[in-house]
Amino acid sequence: MVGVGDVRRLALSLEGAVEQDHHGFPSFRVGGKIFATLGGKGPGTGMVKLTPAQQKRLVAEHPEMFEVVAGGWGRGGATLVRLPAARTSVVLDALEMAWRNTAPKKLLRDQGDS
Repeated sequence: MVGVGDVRRLALSLEGAVEQDHHGFPSFRVGGKIFATLGGKGPGTGMVKLTPAQQKRLVAEHPEMFEVVAGGWGRGGATLVRLPAARTSVVLDALEMAWRNTAPKKLLRDQGDS
């Protein structure tokens, strides 16, 4: 089980990540853009901003942990994380993917991720 505090700690450990309110819920941003949120679909949930291919893979590999967010956001890669069923290592992988998908190109180059 991964808790809200665990997600917060993992997300904020990523280079340049900051926490900001997003409609009453915590969001994690890099370069001013959201890469993850907490609680938007109720307690014990989070969201990561993946590519559709990343989303498809994680949902297939870990259906108990991830599901596609409904509507256009989900088709674009927004992926729900069920924290009670989640494992820390998998959540960290998802957060790192979401961070890379969102981070400014200069920050990625500085990290050697070009």
